[in-house]
Amino acid sequence: MELSEFDYDLPKELIAQEPTKERDASRLLVLDRAKEGISHHEFPDILSYLQPEDVLILNDTRVLPARIRLYRETGAKIDALLVRNLEGNTWSALLDTPRKLKIGEDLRVGEEALTKIIKREKEHWVLEFDQPVGPLMNKLGKMPLPPYIRREAEQKDLDRYQTVYAKNEGAIAAPTAGLHFTKEILDKVPCPIKTLTLHVGIGTFKPVKCEKVEDHVMHSEWYEIPPDTIEAIEKATRTVVVGTTTCRALETWRQKGSASGWSDIFLYPPYQFRVVDALITNFHLPKSTLLMLISALAGKERVFEAYQEAIERKYRFFSYGDAMFIT
Repeated sequence: MELSEFDYDLPKELIAQEPTKERDASRLLVLDRAKEGISHHEFPDILSYLQPEDVLILNDTRVLPARIRLYRETGAKIDALLVRNLEGNTWSALLDTPRKLKIGEDLRVGEEALTKIIKREKEHWVLEFDQPVGPLMNKLGKMPLPPYIRREAEQKDLDRYQTVYAKNEGAIAAPTAGLHFTKEILDKVPCPIKTLTLHVGIGTFKPVKCEKVEDHVMHSEWYEIPPDTIEAIEKATRTVVVGTTTCRALETWRQKGSASGWSDIFLYPPYQFRVVDALITNFHLPKSTLLMLISALAGKERVFEAYQEAIERKYRFFSYGDAMFIT
């Protein structure tokens, strides 16, 4: 398939720059594959689409405040995104600077910490910190908002760019379909709720540049699925998943036969899903792997029809935007 097949025109004003005042105040577009229909709701209405025989699967990864500022000896600023902990105090990072950096150079972190540039691996830099990074991020870090949110991360994002059920630290992007859920809605869900963990990585924002979709290579992300989640899936009549990250973890498990490991699965039409029956998701970027995933689940023509209707009705798009239920 050609990459251009997954392109669409989106007015910039529909890209959500702020979260809604309340988590569950977003809208919900329902795409019913059986009835081939589209309907429009408010997010709390999702409860009416869940049945006692279902199982609802959440990704409980927790986003790290992984965007920090580093300083050279000259005082020049470097914006860093800590991508992955390699071992101990050594991290892989993306560094944003117009100036040439040197291997072995020391960079200052705040007033009391240093990090050394160890090496470069393609677009990533390997940094070794002189103390544990967790406390540094908690003190100095900001939430790694995606690039289409054109503002600096604020204090409110520490809460709102995190699901209410976030538990296991390790992500550098939120599983945004889960941002709509409140504890009150979760308490009213009529079916069992189970969790898994997939630490969302930089691949979420990596654009597809290959003209042939099949040539794209995904970044790998760590996932782990507890035994009780697998047991609940085997018993359920229907598996409803929250977010494309949850979807990829489950389909990786079914393909590889392993409940934990690295997922680099790329789902695009005409993939046949083996676990996922229904999906709660947000609206995704043009030409993105996430748009390709939902096109595999619901059919590209139906997805683009739903997106066009969402644009006409001025839904809010992307991370802080509205929700979609493919059932």
